[in-house]
Amino acid sequence: MANDREIKRRIRSVTNIAQVTRAMEAVSASKMRRAQAQVLATRPYAAKAQEVLSFLSRVRSSLATDQPLLQQREIRRVTMLMISADRGLAGGLNSNLIRHAVKSIRTWEQEGKEVELVTVGRKGRDWMRRYGPPVRAEFIGIGDRPGSTYIGKGGEQLTSYSALVGPIARVVTEDFSSGRVDAVYLAYTQFHNTISQEPVVEQLLPIVPLEDPPMAMAPDYIFEPDASTVLNQVLYSFTEIQMLQALYEAIASEHSARMVAMRNATEAAEELIDDLTLTYNKARQSAITMALLDIAGAANAVQA
Repeated sequence: MANDREIKRRIRSVTNIAQVTRAMEAVSASKMRRAQAQVLATRPYAAKAQEVLSFLSRVRSSLATDQPLLQQREIRRVTMLMISADRGLAGGLNSNLIRHAVKSIRTWEQEGKEVELVTVGRKGRDWMRRYGPPVRAEFIGIGDRPGSTYIGKGGEQLTSYSALVGPIARVVTEDFSSGRVDAVYLAYTQFHNTISQEPVVEQLLPIVPLEDPPMAMAPDYIFEPDASTVLNQVLYSFTEIQMLQALYEAIASEHSARMVAMRNATEAAEELIDDLTLTYNKARQSAITMALLDIAGAANAVQA
């Protein structure tokens, strides 16, 4: 059994760890509430944008053939846009996403398709660099609020939406439009609630029409200035919105998973402190008992 000093040192160390995890839980809880409000506020707009995209992909088949983001080709080359976290200490969040993404990648490779990656976040990038397919582009340091505003070098007010999501969208859309890849898939963690986050892989490009639209489409639309110009801009902008929403989902999932992981770590540390305290008390009682026995034995020897 360890002596009293070693047990006290372990108790002190575990107490310090518990203080750190408790502080990290509080920080993650604050960020999680903000991220949760953000994702819930933008989700209806993103869902409606996806619905509009599906509708537009059915408008005027003659015009659809002129839109690069609607081109249906035989899928031989695939790009996966994977959104992971920059930091760890979030339980199984990143590992579950990577496992789910790798499952899809292995399926495509077995079908004879070439796969490459565009990664957002350090955790997914680092794993895929070692074990995954080639990484076409990587983006790190997105931050907790990709839709916040800041002041540019020229004094103009910019948003990280245009500064960060724009380049990501440009890489995948230009590769698809040029025919370099035939399909783009989006892998991210979808936020359900504080304790439930689900990794998903869904097709981003080409835009696929809804099989069962919630409402009947009008037979025709009047566009100004012209249908081709409007469709081109709307399709690109709404595709960016889908990526931005996936970022919001991933951020909310990350903070929720980290808050739960830190809470579990704090509870485990407190249980360990209780066990060590009990062990320390038993060791002290044993030491005191042995000391009393030595004193009693010495006293009996003196009297004898």
